[in-house]
Amino acid sequence: MPLPPRWLRRLVLAPGVVLLAFFVVTTLPAWALLALAASPLVPGRLRPLRLLWIGAVYLVWDAAALLALFLLWLASGFGVYKSAPAFQRAHYVLAGWFLRVMFWQARWTLRLSIDVVGTDPDTALPGRPELVVCRHAGPGDSFILIHALVNWFNREPRIVLKETLQWDPAIDVLLNRLPNRFIAAGPDGRDSVVRQIGHLATGLDDDAFVIFPEGGNFTPSRRLRAIDRLRALGLERMARRAERMRHVLAPQPGGLLAALDAAPDAGVIFVAHTGLDQMLTVADVWRELPMDKQIVMRFWSVPPEEIPAGKQERIDWLFDWWARIDRWIADNRNGTVDA
Repeated sequence: MPLPPRWLRRLVLAPGVVLLAFFVVTTLPAWALLALAASPLVPGRLRPLRLLWIGAVYLVWDAAALLALFLLWLASGFGVYKSAPAFQRAHYVLAGWFLRVMFWQARWTLRLSIDVVGTDPDTALPGRPELVVCRHAGPGDSFILIHALVNWFNREPRIVLKETLQWDPAIDVLLNRLPNRFIAAGPDGRDSVVRQIGHLATGLDDDAFVIFPEGGNFTPSRRLRAIDRLRALGLERMARRAERMRHVLAPQPGGLLAALDAAPDAGVIFVAHTGLDQMLTVADVWRELPMDKQIVMRFWSVPPEEIPAGKQERIDWLFDWWARIDRWIADNRNGTVDA
C-alpha cells in the first residue's frame, strides 16, 4: 500500500491517532472486561488482556508523543527554528524519554530484560563517531538499539529506516525532524539510495550512524530470496557464503560502503542480538505472551585503522563479520552468552 503524502499524514493520520487514543482510554474498562471474559477461552495467562494493554499503552504513547512534538513545533516558531541545535537536542531528549517509558512498560508487561555484552560505543572510544551496523530480526529490535544508544550511551543517532515506518505518526514526525533517511524498498533507484546514505553519514562528530545492511527482518523465505538475488547478479561466491549463514540475511553492502567513504574517521560497531529472533510472525508473538525473555545485545568494536581500504576488501570484510554474527546467534539462541 503506497504511503500517503506528508500533508495528508499530518492532517489526517496524526490527529486520528490522538482521537483514537482518547476513545480507547475512555472506553478501556469495557474493553478490559471483554478481554478478561475471553481470557479463559485462550491458552496462556491472560493473553487477550495483555494484548489489549500493550495496544492501548502503545496508542497512548504515540498520541502523547505527537502532542509533545506539536508543542515543540509551536515553541520553534511554528517549525521555523526546528532545525536549530537547541531544538534538535530537545527532540533527542524527548525521544529518549519516550523510549524509557516504552521499555519500562515492556519490562513490566512482557517481562523483558536487556543485557549488553562486549565493547559498546561508550567504552570503545568516547566521543568518536561510530557507524553502528546491526542485524535485523524480531519485533522491536530497532527500538531496543536506539533506546540503548540514546539513553545508555548518550549518542544522537542518525538512522537509515524503511519508508513504511512513516505509517506510525509519531515516528514519522519525530524522525523526519532529525537527520535520518527513510528509504523506499525495492531495487529501483538503488544508486539514489546509496547517495542518500552517504550524504547522511557526512559530517559525523560524536554521533552514531545506524544502518541495517540486511534491509529487512530475517525470515527463512527472505534469506532464500537474498541468496537468489546474489546469483541473479552473477555473485556466485557471495551466494555460497550466504548459504552457509543460517540465521541472518546476506548483507547488502552498498549503503555501508557509502557511509564508510563519507565518514573515514568513524569506527564501526557491529551489533548482534538474540532473544526475540525466533518470533517471526504475529502468531509467534501471540503464542509467546507473556514473553519472559532475556534479550542479549552483543557489540564488537572495530577502530578506523582496522577497516579495509578497497571496495572488494570491504565487501569481503562485511561478509566475514556477518558470518561471525551468524555463528554467535547459533551459539546463543538458548540463553548462553559466548564471545
